Amino acid sequence: MPEDAWAELADPFVDGAYASVKGRVRTYVLHQQLLRHLPPPPATVLDVGGGAAHQSLPLARLGYDVTVLDPSSAMLAKARERLSAEPDEVRGRVRLIEAPGERADVATKGEQFAAVLCHGVLMYVDDPAPLVSALCRCLAPQGVVSIMALNAQTLAVRPALEQRWADALAAFDAGSEVGVLGTDTRGDTVDGLSDLLRAAGVEPDSWYGVWLFADWMDLEVESTDVAAVAEVELQASLRDPYRQLSRVFHLVGRRR
Repeated sequence: MPEDAWAELADPFVDGAYASVKGRVRTYVLHQQLLRHLPPPPATVLDVGGGAAHQSLPLARLGYDVTVLDPSSAMLAKARERLSAEPDEVRGRVRLIEAPGERADVATKGEQFAAVLCHGVLMYVDDPAPLVSALCRCLAPQGVVSIMALNAQTLAVRPALEQRWADALAAFDAGSEVGVLGTDTRGDTVDGLSDLLRAAGVEPDSWYGVWLFADWMDLEVESTDVAAVAEVELQASLRDPYRQLSRVFHLVGRRR
């Protein structure tokens, strides 16, 4: 395993995945969902595994005091690059820390945050419990935790739509898959992560879908009304049965 496992993936992840229709939809939908739960700025936000700050930079623009924590120096370099284009007042509200998420509380010297985000990270760890526990240790009383994870209950959809029928059949009982970047990704369930939150003193509050329609289509940014797609995805994320079919889900809890 290289010292920085994300070094070779930083460019395709930031310049490819996040710049795609799906990436832009993800950022928008999660942002709108977060605003339903976050306290008003200048509340403190810790973005664990925050990478290039795609989710936390929009919060900094709104006045939140943001800390981006990530184990990858390459991803944090992308964050610095993006921050360099921001006004001084926005850059001044963002702090970058290189550290693994499981040691987030140590790396932040025991600071407690009004909100802790962890989006698209759990799918890359074998056991979610240590990371979820660390997230909850960083929460202030009544603090909000926000987790986005791969939906283990919809893993058969992608191979079925690609007419890989044997893979689709196997996926009904699988707990992981190979993601779009060619890396192994592990799925979770809302109930399973809710149990981990409760064990750490956090009460699950709400959950949402994130991607439904856009994830199953090959949409080009240049020929797509991304804002229209994002609004449709936002509505689907809030409603049953659509949210249950989402590619990934967003779970929000509050520390007791």
